[in-house]
Amino acid sequence: MPGGEQGGLMQAFDVAGILEGFDQDHVYLEPLIADSLSVGVAVWRAGTRDGQSPHQEDEVYCVISGRGHLRVGEEDRGVGPGSVVFVGAQAPHHFHDIEEDLRVVVFWVPPHRGRETPRI
Repeated sequence: MPGGEQGGLMQAFDVAGILEGFDQDHVYLEPLIADSLSVGVAVWRAGTRDGQSPHQEDEVYCVISGRGHLRVGEEDRGVGPGSVVFVGAQAPHHFHDIEEDLRVVVFWVPPHRGRETPRI
């Protein structure tokens, strides 16, 4: 598995290794899927628009690098390295005004299971 390992009691991946070689405006991969949660890695390029719709699962976004804003419902928040934001299931939300490429780890509960998302 490129950039990660699966099996046994531990699953692990390296964010930089997972994202290496991608050159799209938006990338989402889900390298870790367990019974109770899943973890994805996303990139939104500077100046792009995030067109996501509300999800069935709760999410926690952890920004690894980059800068932008996240709107959840009527609330808006600047995000950057170290920002951690919870978004409840069904809440309308999207990243916007992305100033520097955003690299984000996404925790899903229950598991998102990547609906047509590559699992590596």
